[in-house]
Amino acid sequence: MEKILITGALGQLGTDLLEGLIQRYGPEHIIATDLKPANRDLGVVFEELDVLDGDQLGQVINRHKVNQIYHLAAILSARAENNPLMAWDINMTGLFNVLEAARIFDLQKLFWPSSIAMFGPDTPKDQTPQKTIANPNTIYGIQKLAGERWCEYYHQRYGLDIRSVRYPGLIGYKSMAGGGTTDYAVDIYFNAARGQDFTCFLKEDTQLPMLYMKDAVRATIELMESDPSKISIRSSYNLAGLSFTPLEIYQEIIKTKPDFNISYEPDFRQKIADSWPNSIDDSVARADWGWKAEFNLSEMTRDMFDHLSD
Repeated sequence: MEKILITGALGQLGTDLLEGLIQRYGPEHIIATDLKPANRDLGVVFEELDVLDGDQLGQVINRHKVNQIYHLAAILSARAENNPLMAWDINMTGLFNVLEAARIFDLQKLFWPSSIAMFGPDTPKDQTPQKTIANPNTIYGIQKLAGERWCEYYHQRYGLDIRSVRYPGLIGYKSMAGGGTTDYAVDIYFNAARGQDFTCFLKEDTQLPMLYMKDAVRATIELMESDPSKISIRSSYNLAGLSFTPLEIYQEIIKTKPDFNISYEPDFRQKIADSWPNSIDDSVARADWGWKAEFNLSEMTRDMFDHLSD
């Protein structure tokens, strides 16, 4: 019987994944944790947890008889550049603590999210393959590359069932963005829904891979439920959905919000975006566990506004 612990459950991904796991397994099987207290009833057991405290993590796992962890607690790309040492500590020490807990408590499964940030400026830009050059030049990307190697090591050395995907930019309506370079694609919908114009921190022709949050949640659960014999990648799977520019998303939005306006003021995040792929080849995930995105740009835009106008 699943007993699932989620770290970072109040974050952008955690908010949606928590609801997806509740729907799939029932609230009695979920323990949500975060560094900060929950400001609402999540419908599940909630614990304040600092992933830097390995002893506290072990106590929570033992107290609730946890056998799976979705480790989402992290500092994202843009925030990480502003405080590299803090980001390294949270993102890497937190991962080590979870890996060690999984080993010590012999957990059934562990999910850890990687990112397209683990690629770098020398990586092929278009249809970036599963296995390719990866020389990230951001602190977040360096952490994700290192994390992938550690996850594969723990699988090979200790036999842990660790699974991961390289998320592109994630777009959802249930929470605000959390400090990532692709976050403009979340903020632009919130602004348009409020009738407010938007200033984009990337150039209008900056193409980046994206994924609608509903697809991201489904992909994560599908991967975790796949037969272990189908999992050929123990570092992290490429995951693709959409690829578009700020101009293209604006052109889609004004079909619904014709009075909406956008301007462009690129900042330090432009350099980060320039080091990432334009599009992703996720054929290995498709072949191994049947992954396929469902939402295109127009479908995502319609669904975003349907929910943001409620």
